[in-house]
Amino acid sequence: MRSRGLPPALSREYNDLDFASAKKSSGDLQKLMRDLGYEPHLGFNAMNGRERLLFYDNPNERQVDVFVSSFRMCHEIPLEKRLGVNEDTVPLAELLLTKLQIIELNEKDVRDTVAILLEHEVTEDDAGVNATQFASLCSEDWGLFRTITQNLVNVREHLGRYEVDRDVVATRLDVLLAHVEEAPKSRSWKLRAKIGERKRWYELPEEV
Repeated sequence: MRSRGLPPALSREYNDLDFASAKKSSGDLQKLMRDLGYEPHLGFNAMNGRERLLFYDNPNERQVDVFVSSFRMCHEIPLEKRLGVNEDTVPLAELLLTKLQIIELNEKDVRDTVAILLEHEVTEDDAGVNATQFASLCSEDWGLFRTITQNLVNVREHLGRYEVDRDVVATRLDVLLAHVEEAPKSRSWKLRAKIGERKRWYELPEEV
């Protein structure tokens, strides 16, 4: 989580670690992880290494996920071309999308979404949550659009659970939703929108 220090209402335990790697760096990263003492999940990595790698931090009982080139769970969030935007984490727009792309939003992801939007403004560039980039990805993929717009609404409805500045978070949720809805949509988006929910628009990721 990218944070300057969360208020008590948003703190939680972190039982795993997530990293992202460019495709060309995947081999070097795997060697680095092994050299640092992380145990690879050999079977999973052999089958899924082009997209995702798993390691175990056994002394701390933590799972380590490495997403290669993109983040793929219920939806795919491309990362490859944007990994250089910030030295420490993936850009805020993509980070927020990884929290909101889950089809059955859980309390952990709601909490993390509120934390991101409490601490970071919605902007037109990468100084904050880049609303243009956020909306652009949703305007290329109707399925992602469908899930993200619903989850922005869902998070807003659950704000009452948290003792934080709810007005700030609600306003930023509304700004993001407006950007997503108003952004010009691609031809493939429009074609998929005609099918709508008659066909499943999300993936069911493997539990590991």
